[in-house]
Amino acid sequence: MTNTLIDALQKGAKANPDRVFARFPDGATRSRGDLFKGAARMAQALITLGLAPGDRVAVQVEKTLVALELYLGTVMAGGVFLPLNTAYTPTEVEYFLSNSTPTVFVCDPKKRTALMPVADGAGCRHVETLDADGAGSLADKTAIAAPLAKAVARGNDELAAILYTSGTTGRSKGAMLSHLALLSNSRALVDHWRFTEEDMLIHALPIYHTHGLFVASNVALLSGASVHFLPGFNADAILDAMPDATALMGVPTFYTRLLADPRLTKSHAANMRLFISGSAPLLAETHKEWEARTGHRILERYGMTETNMNTSNPYEGERRAGTVGFPLPGVELRIMGENGEEVPKGEIGILEVRGPNVFSGYWHMPEKTREELREDGWFITGDLGRLDEDGYVIIVGRGKDLVISGGFNVYPKEVEEVIDDLGGVLESAVIGVPHPDFGEAVVAVVVPDGGQPLSEEAIIADISVKLAKFKQPKKVIFLEALPRNTMGKVQKAALRESYAGLFVG
Repeated sequence: MTNTLIDALQKGAKANPDRVFARFPDGATRSRGDLFKGAARMAQALITLGLAPGDRVAVQVEKTLVALELYLGTVMAGGVFLPLNTAYTPTEVEYFLSNSTPTVFVCDPKKRTALMPVADGAGCRHVETLDADGAGSLADKTAIAAPLAKAVARGNDELAAILYTSGTTGRSKGAMLSHLALLSNSRALVDHWRFTEEDMLIHALPIYHTHGLFVASNVALLSGASVHFLPGFNADAILDAMPDATALMGVPTFYTRLLADPRLTKSHAANMRLFISGSAPLLAETHKEWEARTGHRILERYGMTETNMNTSNPYEGERRAGTVGFPLPGVELRIMGENGEEVPKGEIGILEVRGPNVFSGYWHMPEKTREELREDGWFITGDLGRLDEDGYVIIVGRGKDLVISGGFNVYPKEVEEVIDDLGGVLESAVIGVPHPDFGEAVVAVVVPDGGQPLSEEAIIADISVKLAKFKQPKKVIFLEALPRNTMGKVQKAALRESYAGLFVG
């Protein structure tokens, strides 16, 4: 048997091991062959620690090429990769580890002391470390390990990764992604976006997120492309890389911040062929300004943790602002009404998708799986959308009130529960409103109980130790009562409308 995902991603490295995969800001490079040798050593180190096929490896580390080798090595060893946002607090990490019960947990050495009790409580057998330079206890074990001779056999339907997502109620859900789901989507994107071994992709996205890990990294590996490997977004580093690069994948924040730099010109972007944006809506004004400054039209696409990419604006043809294009090859899309019927073109409904890219279900949550994944394979996304007259998909809202700020998902219920636990708070409602830099900003609307004084500064300070920075409100508004309908449900749409101009004039 073969290892579906690894065999495909490694094919180019076997054929041309000396070809450069990664170029770093200091001019250093790493070949494709060396990348997979490192992954094979990592795989053997994990197996030596007791990792068996199907076991989870949870990871909360900074972005390095060693961390990418850890992803590849986990899958190579037959394991299931579980990346966690580096901003998550120990309180947040506790839930993910308890729910996923990983065999190995890898964290930053500086956080090990705080996270050890969390890992022990979740039954993790091994806690290893990797720092921002790719050093740590796991790197030490990898250095002395012999490369795994052959990837552990794993078929199409077996799990390669679990990524946590959530709705506005309940706890986070672990979306189970199979080898075929990841590989089929990467193949569709390589073809649709015309990636080849001649490409140099600027890789400035995090690799704990589907965008940076399964889109950017897998597409580059599968196509034979090289990457400018950056630890994160840095306008100077991206602009320095641009004359030698051909493509950039980013979120709206990337593009708004790059537009603020006068060095961004048509001549500076002359070697580029493709700018891709996703994870949050791009303002029409950003589209127009980018095209005027660079001569390029940004290509927007639409994806989810449970599905990776579902739609994309065309590579050739009109890239229409305000839309996310058409379903990718192999992906079916329909828009359904409240009574389970497909609505006519132009009418709004809930988007559903079906294809080999769709996840296998939620980890240990069969009821949630049945609620959102139909027996015939259709996934109910919870996103509201419609088709325009030419068939372009337009996302008009989110039925689950999800906020996407700077490309990261923020689930209002989680933030509300933390705020509601604070002294002096009667209740709260968390919403997303338009923001010129982040796409959407998190805003908390709070009703005091009158028992003690409340301030915006005090609330943000109190929740800062419990929630990652990107989840924290950028503004706290105080009201005497939240707007409700006759059934008592908070009218978040009314709140969003009231405060839509808070950050944009």
